[in-house]
Amino acid sequence: MTSEGRPLRADARRNRARVLAAAEQVFADKGTGASTEEVARAAGVGIGTVFRHFPTKEALLEAVLVDHLRRLAEHADTLADEGDAGAALFGFFTHVVRQAAGKNAYTDALGEAGVDVRGTTAEFGGRMRAALERLLVRAQRDGAVRPDVGVAELLALMVGVSRAGEHAGPEVQARAAEIVFDGLRAPAADIQVR
Repeated sequence: MTSEGRPLRADARRNRARVLAAAEQVFADKGTGASTEEVARAAGVGIGTVFRHFPTKEALLEAVLVDHLRRLAEHADTLADEGDAGAALFGFFTHVVRQAAGKNAYTDALGEAGVDVRGTTAEFGGRMRAALERLLVRAQRDGAVRPDVGVAELLALMVGVSRAGEHAGPEVQARAAEIVFDGLRAPAADIQVR
């Protein structure tokens, strides 16, 4: 949408999408300190095009973070309808943990710039939480996850394992996730026979 509330023209939508994709790649490769000029070069557009869509670097970082959360929510929605509920939940948990370093970098940079990250991400954070809850309920109904786990605990575990990876490395992060999964699984006696 334009600032007047009109939909973007097709070429403007394409340019915006190119800038977002390039920004995500540049920030992943070089960190959130990379310049908007580097993003413009990677997107194959002029710096004016970047600033037309994202007036500040913080606005660009915010848009990349929101787009990332939107894709995570869509992925969780897709998994909520797949066959093996336990595998879907644990697969999504692993996916979130692997991508967390980038998300955390955006969140930290925006927080340091004084941006209200919770307000910015509320819509897609809420969608992701709802999709995660559907995944959890299905996995519990199928007997793959213990019944006393709530979505709040699951999110806390995701955050903990994600942050651990930033300090201990990917091997420890993967091992920590497996330990968490063992704790989340329903005891063998509770598994329902279908």
